[in-house]
Order: sequence, then C-alpha cells, then structure tokens
Amino acid sequence: MLLDDFVVLDDRFRALAMGNVHVDKLYTGCRWAEGPAWFGAGRYLVWSDIPNNRMMRWDETDGSVSVFRAPSDNSNGNTTDRQGRLVTCHHRTRCVSRTEHDGSITVLATHYQGKRFNSPNDAVVKSDGSIWFTDPSYGIDSEYEGDAAPSEIGACHVYRIDGQSGAVTLVANDFAKPNGLAFSPDETTLYIADTGRSHGPQFPQHIRSFTVNGDTLRGGAVFADSQVGMFDGFRVDVKGNIWTSSGDGVRCYAPDGTLLGIIRIPEVVANCCFGGIKRNRLFICGTTSLYAVYLNTRGA
Repeated sequence: MLLDDFVVLDDRFRALAMGNVHVDKLYTGCRWAEGPAWFGAGRYLVWSDIPNNRMMRWDETDGSVSVFRAPSDNSNGNTTDRQGRLVTCHHRTRCVSRTEHDGSITVLATHYQGKRFNSPNDAVVKSDGSIWFTDPSYGIDSEYEGDAAPSEIGACHVYRIDGQSGAVTLVANDFAKPNGLAFSPDETTLYIADTGRSHGPQFPQHIRSFTVNGDTLRGGAVFADSQVGMFDGFRVDVKGNIWTSSGDGVRCYAPDGTLLGIIRIPEVVANCCFGGIKRNRLFICGTTSLYAVYLNTRGA
C-alpha cells in the first residue's frame, strides 16, 4: 500500500511513517552525495560530495547550503563522536580523521601493520569511544573518487580504533567490499553492509549481523539481501529498526529482518542519518541531492 512517499509492506511501518508527511528536497548539485552527519548544537548537517572533493553544510535555521570544507581529500562517511566532534573517512589520503572543537584536524589512523588502508568508507563510534570503520577499495579503484592505486593490504576489511590508545585492530576480514555500518541501540549487535556486487555478480549485496563481544565480533549471518541495487550507508532508530539506503530509496527493516516499508526517493540513495531538534528527521543523500523526511521515531 502507498502512503504518498511511503510504501507500506508490513503494518508495523504505519506506526513509523505518517501519511500526511512528505519527503522534502533540500538541495541539489552534487555528483555523489554521501556521509551525512548531524550537529545538534549548531542545528546543521554536514555531508560529503565525494567526486567534487568537498563537504557541504545545510543550516536548519534558514535552509541555506554552503561549502563546509574544500578540498576534503575526497571525504566519504562522516559521523559524530560522543564529544560532538566530526569523524571522517577520506579516500584520497586513505585515512580516518577527527575535526576538533577548535577546527583543527587530527589524523586517527592511516595504516594497518605498516600498510596503507585502501580508502576508509564509513565509520561509527561506540559508547566506549572506539571507532569502527570499513575499508573497501572504491577510492583507489579509479580517479573519480580518489587517486587510483594498488591496494597495499590486498583485501577489504573492517577495523576498530581504540578510544584510549588509538591502536588499530582488524575485526572482520571476510568481506568483498565492506561499506555502511551501525550498532543496535544497546550496542550488542553491529550491522555491516557488503557492496561487493559492484565488482561482479558473484559478490554479495547484503547486510550482515554480528554479535559484539567487547572489542571483537562474532557470527556474521546475513541479515537482509538487497532487492533493488545495493545497501550502502544506514542508521538504526531507538526501536532497533534499520533504515538503509537502496536503489529505490530508503528501506526500513525490523530487528527481526522483516522489510517493513520503503521511503521512495527518485534517485539512488547512498546514505542517511537522523537529525533535527528531536532527532526524528531522516536526512537522505540521494546521488545528486539532499532529502529529508520526518518520521514517527528517533535515531538511536
């Protein structure tokens, strides 16, 4: 059933998507919009425009859009840590960085066992201050989203940066192209997307579910297979529902893996995040544009 901008596939979605709410198009003019991150204190959103080598800023107070940072070293995924600082994955410099409160930039990780990362893609911060990030090869596969180069590591993995020591450890090494990731509200589960299908039909296009055991992961069963395009970046709400990018918009999955519904977006979606004063507005990066929609839930 359709509720204008929503497709209801399970009655549970009716409690999340409101029929009198519409998707807003906030900005257009990107080449590949990615990595939205919300800053509540300033009431603004930052996101990446990877091929244009810049980061953009949308201001909730007046709807204006400006360039937040350029060049951005082909930034991709962004998130905020528990102190409200910006954490960014960069393709060109193949690193994970943190923007401090005074605007200075601290490089957090560049290598694993003496070898440069491929091109860090997306990151999430756990409550203990650790940063978990994916490292596929998209930024070194061509000149479009970074600098073409051979992989020094020779594979695409998931890593953890310790919040105290800064030590980098490998937490998952059985992915084709690890991509978006997010913790469940209680942080007992880590969901990780694999967009390997971009490099051949023999590779996966799904989200896997891992049990978090301290600073390690166990399990890794497939949580959901993508039906249209590939899952990329995603977020989890306070009820444990997963809101994930896909080829036809944003798809919402219940914690039990049931597809509840779809937010229809007229472009391929790369990522999304919750924001707004009540954290009940989902900001959506859709190829060339930034969209937003109010939901009857809040970001975890």
